[in-house]
Amino acid sequence: MTTIPTPRKTPARKTSTRGRTRPATAKAGATAAEVPSNPDVEQETIQTRIAATDPETLRGLYRDMLFVRRFEERTAQSYQQAKIGGYCHLNLGEEATVVGMGAAMRATDYLFTNYREHGYALAKGIEPGRVMAELYGRSTGTSKGWGGSMHMYDTATRLLGGYAIVGGQVPLAVGAALAIDYRGDDDVVVCQMGEGTTNIGAFHESLNIAALWRLPIVFLVINNQTGMGTTVEKSSAEPDLWKRAHSYRMRGERVDGTDVLAVRDVASELIETARREGKPALLEAVSYRLKGHSVVDPAKYRTGEAVSVARENDPVVRWHTALLEAEVLTEDSAAEVETQVAAEVAAAVEFADTSPHPDPSSLFDYNYATPVAGDSRRLPADPLFPVSDAAPTGPRTATV
Repeated sequence: MTTIPTPRKTPARKTSTRGRTRPATAKAGATAAEVPSNPDVEQETIQTRIAATDPETLRGLYRDMLFVRRFEERTAQSYQQAKIGGYCHLNLGEEATVVGMGAAMRATDYLFTNYREHGYALAKGIEPGRVMAELYGRSTGTSKGWGGSMHMYDTATRLLGGYAIVGGQVPLAVGAALAIDYRGDDDVVVCQMGEGTTNIGAFHESLNIAALWRLPIVFLVINNQTGMGTTVEKSSAEPDLWKRAHSYRMRGERVDGTDVLAVRDVASELIETARREGKPALLEAVSYRLKGHSVVDPAKYRTGEAVSVARENDPVVRWHTALLEAEVLTEDSAAEVETQVAAEVAAAVEFADTSPHPDPSSLFDYNYATPVAGDSRRLPADPLFPVSDAAPTGPRTATV
């Protein structure tokens, strides 16, 4: 039976209107969690799903998860070396959800994310060098170096942000879904967010509009159970976040965010339903954040037990172990993948390191989509008004 990490203080429930109950992976003292799913489909174990999946696909998912892990670890190192500035939030611990959702989407589907988006940028197909270059603030980055960690953007792969304001992406994602519906296209929008976003007004307004107008959008809530530093139980009166979909007669599901195949399969079903029938949905992926909220957060608010539980549910380690047990990977082939990933991450860092910084003269290039009369391009050190050649250059003498 597949296990799932759950909020530690959620009362146990024996039944679910949408599926079976599965135990939590947490240590003694944790309670069982309600895991909604299709009641007509028996929950499969990880090994059962592995046995039913092509080995090359399995190895590809492992490689992608490992790449996100090593990329983010190298990002943390570069931040400590002062090569990356500003805020920086990592996907460590969420690799299975990142890769599983990426595998469920078409290349033409749109993705809106919050500020923890490096892994999603990679999963959407953006070249690793461009992602790292954006982190380094270089002109070859996805946002030409002006966006940094929290503002990845790439129209070619249809990653439409990277939003620093909590929930800022949610209404915009619904707007994109409305545009798809208006044009009659068959693309879908995936809108990723953290669990804290489910408490803001725009979240509820957006779900209401999406359900009312039957828009092709899937809301992905990453529940790492910690918020910035507060547990879900202390910030949400209803900690089972998937249930919030029911207020808008929308389908809500909870999935084990540390199981890449489970995420891929459930996300695929929701995305294709949205594509065919215009039915929006909410998917809550439960996982653990392995580090603090950001690179500079020491996470002292977490207990030793909580840290241990998170490490025990490390999705990359779990997937590596499962593939070894299924003989899809060997120690030698896993080591080969590790070597390849390390080389690609090093190449991305080299690309970023050798890329040019943006020229200060380009600071205002993207203020407006089209030229605007009277657009000021004055830099902070420039004079407010042009200095005439005939203007006096010496000190002025006051007259009475």
